Formats: sequence, structure tokens, C-alpha cells
Amino acid sequence: MIEIKNVTKRFDEVVALNGLSFEVPEGAVCGLVGSNGAGKSTLLRVINGVFKPDGGEVLVDGENTFENVKIKESCYFVPDFPYFYNSSTIENTAFLYRKIYSGWDEDYFEQLCATFPINRKARIINMSKGMQRQAALILALATRPKYLFLDEIFDGLDPVVRQLVKKLIITNVSDRNMTVMIASHNLRELEDICDRIGLLHRGGIIMERELDELKLGIHKVQIGFREPVEESIFDGFGIVNKSRQGNLFNLTIRGSEDEFMPKLEALEPAFLEALPLTLEEVFINEMEGAGYDINNII
Repeated sequence: MIEIKNVTKRFDEVVALNGLSFEVPEGAVCGLVGSNGAGKSTLLRVINGVFKPDGGEVLVDGENTFENVKIKESCYFVPDFPYFYNSSTIENTAFLYRKIYSGWDEDYFEQLCATFPINRKARIINMSKGMQRQAALILALATRPKYLFLDEIFDGLDPVVRQLVKKLIITNVSDRNMTVMIASHNLRELEDICDRIGLLHRGGIIMERELDELKLGIHKVQIGFREPVEESIFDGFGIVNKSRQGNLFNLTIRGSEDEFMPKLEALEPAFLEALPLTLEEVFINEMEGAGYDINNII
């Protein structure tokens, strides 16, 4: 389990993380989303012991990660810009990792090298962004980490490789109960793979919950009437957003269909339909609900 307890991290006058607290259970795939500069990458670095928090603490399996070799051996962090030496190849980096990571799986490494369309003897710094991410992921998964942390891992990957990466992550979670945290702006990709979502903004967390619970707790509704009606008829419905085109209303309603659909049906509309929101739509509505100007953060 990952426990983040009132964590604060500053860089001079900039507060990157501001009293942030939440937990990630074992075997979960948790997506971190938020505005630019929300603190997602900083949080991953603090969890992995790259940065020491200025306040609060991060516990992985009940222990602090900063300068903790035992815990770090069970973790692997792929940053937004993976770092490799000028001479690094997949093959010579694997030679090093065999000596560092006790969980290194040689058979799985060979399988991954055969699966990804990549030259294991080529210098990694000469590869494209997408190929560098593939190299980093091959090495990461071959260490068989208990905790895998990925920052913008889908950036630069073509659609086929993106599907392969998602399949590999899901397989490792299912087979080994691996815990994964993924920071990304690509909400569509997170929606496919994550079971939990944490929404960050300005170093704090607006919400953190299971994805199904999040999406089922808010719906978009289209409702139309034969005759003009007053907008006040929707008072008390938990409306988050509302727009109107003549007698047709587009509503965003918080709550379950079992709660609001009978009430809407009682208004005797000519047309009524409710749909769950996509993760991107949930993100926008939650940010607007928290009072943020979406035009300035997306």
C-alpha cells in the first residue's frame, strides 16, 4: 500500500505539493490527472524517494522511501524524460540491472525484447521519444517491480504499441498484484486501464476515488419538452451544468439514475436520455465545480 500523508514539497517560492493526502491500495492502477503544474510529476518523484518532502511523509509498505534501498528495490519509476547514458543500450543496461534488482526476470526480459519492435543493441539516446519509452518499459517490467510508476508513458507511442503497453500492465497487475500509478494528460488512455483516479490541482487533491464510482456518480442528460418550460423546474435536481436550445436542455446531474430519472420522468418530457460521462467530461465538470477557469488550465 502507498500512503501519502499531508505531504508538502516546495521549490524556492513555488509550492508544488500542498498538504496532499490519499492512499493507493495494493493491486490498484491509479491514474493521476490534473492541470499543468498540478504536482503530478513531483508527487511521483516524492513517492520514489527522488525528492524528500518538506513536510508530511510517504509510506510504501509502511516504510519511508527516501534513501531506503530495500523499498526502492521493489519500485520502478519511468519519468516523463527517461535518463540514459550516452552509451546506454537495452542490452548493457540490462547487464547492470541484473546486479541491482534481485527480482530481475531474464526469461521475461527476453520475451519483452521479442515483443517490442526495438533494437536492443542500439544506443537509446539516438531513438525517438516513443522508442525510448519502450526501452524504459522493457527494463522496468523485467525487474518485476511490486510498484510501477509511469509519467506520461503513452506520449509518443503509436496506437498499436499503446495497446501493447496497456495489455502488459494489466497482465502484471492481474498475475502479480502489481500496483501502478500513471500520471498523464491523456484521459482516454487512463480510462481504459485505471480503476482509481486522483485529480490534482495546484499541489492539492480535489478528489480520489474508484473510476466506476466517479463516472456513475455524475451523468449527462438530454431532456426535451413539447411546450416552453421555465428553467426553475430543475431546482433541487443537483444540476452541475445546464445549457438550453429552445425546448431541449442538456444537463449534467450529480447522483444516480435511480434517484433523478423518476423525478425527471414526472415532468412529462417528450424526450429523455441519460448517459455516463467520459473521464474527460468528469474532469472538466469537477474542475469547474471547484471554481477553476477551464479555459486557462486545459
